[in-house]
Amino acid sequence: MEQSGIDTAPGTGFEQYVHHAFGPEGIFSKAKDFEYRPEQQDMALAVARALQIDAPLLVEAGTGVGKSLGYLLPAVKFAMEYERKAIISTHTINLQEQLFNKDIPLLKKAMRCEFSAALLKGRQNYVCKTRLKRAMAQMDSLFTYGESAELRRILDWSMTCPEGTLTEMPFRPSIKVWAMVCSEPHACTLKNCGPNCPYQVARKRVQEANVVVLNHTLFFSLLAQAEDVKDGGFIYPGDFIILDEAHTIENIAAKQMGIQLSESALQYELTRMYNPRTQKGTLKSYGNADLLQRVMDVQDSCGLFFEQAKDDIGFSEYQKIVRLHQGEWTQDILSLPLAELSTALKNESGRFEDNTAAKDELNDLSSRMNEARDAVQSLMSVGSDDHVYWAERSGAELNHMSISCAPVEVAPLLREKLFQSGRAAILASATLSAGDDQMKYFAGRVGAHGVHRVQIGSPFDYQKQMRLIVSRSMPEPDNPEYKNELPRQIQHYIEMSQGRAFVLFTSYKLMLEMAAKIRPFLEEKGWNLFVQGQEMQRSAMLKAFKEDTHSVLFGTDSFWTGVDVPGESLSNVIVTRLPFEVPDHPMVESRFERIRQRGGMPFFEYSLPEAALKLRQGVGRLIRTKSDQGIVVILDSRVVTKSYGRRFINSLPKGKLEIV
Repeated sequence: MEQSGIDTAPGTGFEQYVHHAFGPEGIFSKAKDFEYRPEQQDMALAVARALQIDAPLLVEAGTGVGKSLGYLLPAVKFAMEYERKAIISTHTINLQEQLFNKDIPLLKKAMRCEFSAALLKGRQNYVCKTRLKRAMAQMDSLFTYGESAELRRILDWSMTCPEGTLTEMPFRPSIKVWAMVCSEPHACTLKNCGPNCPYQVARKRVQEANVVVLNHTLFFSLLAQAEDVKDGGFIYPGDFIILDEAHTIENIAAKQMGIQLSESALQYELTRMYNPRTQKGTLKSYGNADLLQRVMDVQDSCGLFFEQAKDDIGFSEYQKIVRLHQGEWTQDILSLPLAELSTALKNESGRFEDNTAAKDELNDLSSRMNEARDAVQSLMSVGSDDHVYWAERSGAELNHMSISCAPVEVAPLLREKLFQSGRAAILASATLSAGDDQMKYFAGRVGAHGVHRVQIGSPFDYQKQMRLIVSRSMPEPDNPEYKNELPRQIQHYIEMSQGRAFVLFTSYKLMLEMAAKIRPFLEEKGWNLFVQGQEMQRSAMLKAFKEDTHSVLFGTDSFWTGVDVPGESLSNVIVTRLPFEVPDHPMVESRFERIRQRGGMPFFEYSLPEAALKLRQGVGRLIRTKSDQGIVVILDSRVVTKSYGRRFINSLPKGKLEIV
């Protein structure tokens, strides 16, 4: 066990409570499967101290520490004792629901007290009963026959659903129908909908709750919008924040603090107002022909704007992303029609003083068009040296285009909003260090200079549980022989573990090539092969892999992190290549440029530590419990042939190292 930056002697009564709670005879000791872990106790004490002095903290807690309860208990106890609101943010909605539905009930039972907890999702996840009622009344002017049937299913479901959220729905509604009935800012208000509308119920729970659980995307979206919050909170008065899975926040924060204009999303908003082909839409019932014509004019302007932009940018045949630079890159023929439509919608709302629902709906549409106009003007200017701008094509035929900008560095923004806020901001993860001293790299990327840092090792015995094998004989990945040797090596190590393997790739194309070459070998052995992106959804594929104890799973980016397969189903993790990020995205390219401008070296200051963090995440899939055992195989000889290879070895758990 490694530890640094923590005094393990509790001081105040609050600290003593937290320390004892995780002790051999603490409140969890009678729980099923309880196991005293001094690492968890130390983490909880570090969190308690940071909360007590309202100070930021970075805490790395190795796999098996039990970090969820390690931060939840001190957060809940502190929130209740000092009448503060605890904001717990994690990476995904799935992890958010796991905290809310598993960890928090366990904590309530152990603490033997009732504290209030609320789960918050983005408002578009909630059905609005007022909008649903309005959609039913306007069904003929809004929907086709098939969509009307879907709307009736939503109505039936809404009568009995407990929370009124998308995840509870037994079927997946179409985007168009759901957009007509989900919560929206102007239309779904306490005044319009009353206290029983699902989003209003969730909002009231959040306001009254001791603990609010949300995800990083929503948190950073709210943080970007927040001005001066009363009593100095982040997003609510007097709150404090714990960011779990904190290694993911840099890119999420950059996206949420940037701007995006999508051709398909804007055309969808316009078509929702009025579709000239079906002659249906929200505005049809108002009987204002001039307003409908303005919508059609903006639809034409939108199509022409993006068509001209594609030509002016000059995408090559298969090119997906082009970085935009200062200087005119196309004509702005869109912001004026959007402004005129926004004004027309606002004027139309003035006719409905006695019809609050119609007035608010029109005002909401007006605001959306105004926001789109602001986005067009901001993106057209390419005006900030601190932001990177790019255009991107997507879809099977690359016919959908979006334009985006994001801050090149989020460190200055997060330093101001999180770490200089005068409130406790605690960032926790199993992987914050990249083989460097005291998480220096991560702290620099998120603006946490000078923030107290604590590193707590794993309770697992990696010397006994894990063998780390590095293939020195593998040709380097840019060598033509690499692709010839790779399937042979993968087969060899899969056979060693009798299947039961994750094979992690950095390239989707290479993964498919290797799957085609190795599948006959696996079929001969009678072992199933699951390949990401083929046939099964990710969650179904993981479930099948867990149940079939000799199967093999080939995965790319999303399987390097956040996947939990304890037990014998996963006994081998094969890393085909060190996960260096290719600087082919404008975000990465601009970060490289910023480092060069400072006189630095992008490879050593960005690429290497990012790859080390990603490798740690991938290797971390193997050992999930004290009884797990297995091998990690790295089929990239650069780990031992290059001087920087030691950085990767130093970043990994200290298992038995074999260079073969």
